[in-house]
Amino acid sequence: KYPVIVWGTGVVGKLVIRELLDHPVFELAAVLVHDPAKNGVDVGTLVDSHPIGLAATTDIDAALGTEGTVAYFGPTAQYALENIDNMSRALRSGHNVVSTAMTPWVYPQVCPPEMLADINQACEDGQTSCFTTGIDPGFANDLFPMTLLGVGGRVDSVLVQELLDYQYYNGDFSTPMGLGAPMDQQAVLEIPEIDTVYEKWATPTEIAYGAEPNTGTIAAGHCAAVRFEIRGWVGGKPKIIIEHVNRITNDTAPHWPRAQSVDNDAYRIEIKGSPNITQETVFRDERSGDGAIGGCLATGMRAINAIPAVIDAKPGFLTPLELPLIAGQGTIRG
Repeated sequence: KYPVIVWGTGVVGKLVIRELLDHPVFELAAVLVHDPAKNGVDVGTLVDSHPIGLAATTDIDAALGTEGTVAYFGPTAQYALENIDNMSRALRSGHNVVSTAMTPWVYPQVCPPEMLADINQACEDGQTSCFTTGIDPGFANDLFPMTLLGVGGRVDSVLVQELLDYQYYNGDFSTPMGLGAPMDQQAVLEIPEIDTVYEKWATPTEIAYGAEPNTGTIAAGHCAAVRFEIRGWVGGKPKIIIEHVNRITNDTAPHWPRAQSVDNDAYRIEIKGSPNITQETVFRDERSGDGAIGGCLATGMRAINAIPAVIDAKPGFLTPLELPLIAGQGTIRG
């Protein structure tokens, strides 16, 4: 089996750990936690399963003294310095890293050099590799459309859509998207240097969202849905478009695009050309049916399933362009 050191036990980390408790190809070698209250707790107990005889630890040196690939499920890119320090430490110590934390590194070629320097040096020092994935940014933007582009004769345009209800999402959707904020508050995605289309939808009535303990309200007149496009131009026309329609509850912005195979929460690709191609992908948690949890698990397992290819790859940053097709290993069981 491939030994895995899971670093971070937030939503994605816990979901992945559950999958690895009895996986035929990957096995838990260590689990690193940040919260002192989790230190010493059996990893199985930590994810509401049976004890497995492996204790979570806050001791980074002890965990990195274990053989295995580091699956880094740390905080978002909002905490870039912390993530870079942690991942550099793992890479320098001889551990390959797969991660979902730093979404700008899904395609590092467009990142500022200062965001890459420490990781590049750590990969050189440790002769190790670093692969970051996600959904969007991530495999909904690279694996899915690139695969479909391989079966066409002519492509006139590519549209990749994220169509999600964020009412049960526990992350920060106000700062980057403006959801829940007053309509005149500028969101990060409204920065004019990026070629985008950006729309907001104001709720006429107060909206309650979420489930205990993560609940909230959006005041009447505040933003309850956003739609934006990030566009790539070819020959004077927007031919490659990433579109997000993100709502707080499914009833908001009823005139904007939504999933066609389900009520909401889907990733949709439309390719116009010869032939026309449409693909809609829906993730659902097997226990609760929740789309956000299903998507988080898919994100984490994309990183885990990449481990064999990352081990075999050249040192440095990796993207899907440097890796072979990543198929699941040991996923179909008797």
